[in-house]
Amino acid sequence: MKTKMEERYGAVVLSLSGNVMGGPDVAEFSDLLHKLLDEGKKNVVVDLAGVKFMNSSGLGMLISGMTTMTKGEGTFALANVGEKIQSLLMITKLITIFKTYDSVDDATEALKN
Repeated sequence: MKTKMEERYGAVVLSLSGNVMGGPDVAEFSDLLHKLLDEGKKNVVVDLAGVKFMNSSGLGMLISGMTTMTKGEGTFALANVGEKIQSLLMITKLITIFKTYDSVDDATEALKN
């Protein structure tokens, strides 16, 4: 998994690409979110457009990320959720937990309010 970070409209956009399989990526992702909170950056959008595959460990990483941001009084949203990941979220009923948006622009706009 590769992660690209950019700031846009008061939110930090984390663009993930490749396969999200957990493992060492989980610690890196968690450390990154804690660092953002320490810097006072509380709005995070995870752009999943480049993700080819995600397993249960990858889902766990997203759940952990959302928990980290919520505990830090921040917000956590998913954007560009592909069909496969969307069905994974629906099967696991996590679709009711995550804020999901069709695009990064939609997500950053929603987090501004």
